[in-house]
Amino acid sequence: QVQLVESGGGLVQAGESLTLSCAAAPVIIRFTDMAWYRQAPGKQRELVARVSADGSTNYADSVKGRFTISRDNARNTMTLQMNSLKPEDTATYYCYSNWLRADHWGQGTQVTVSS
Repeated sequence: QVQLVESGGGLVQAGESLTLSCAAAPVIIRFTDMAWYRQAPGKQRELVARVSADGSTNYADSVKGRFTISRDNARNTMTLQMNSLKPEDTATYYCYSNWLRADHWGQGTQVTVSS
């Protein structure tokens, strides 16, 4: 079973920063497409940022220029650096991997941004 363990969520004020981390087995971090999704209350889960196995990245329009997704092979983690946070970024954030062409999710970490 694939384990994806998120950490780093919390409560911050608008304009502040947070870094989310997703820990996983080395083969997951290095060789799969990985992503961060988020889900706010009453809304559908949405893609925030993706990093492909080849290293290419893409972002939701709402976070472009503010969020950065990256891999750290030495630490076996994927991170999401979130700057200039807005109240509308409030959601539960989920780590995702498509290891062996199946969907794998972490348990989620809550991010709350106060105005």
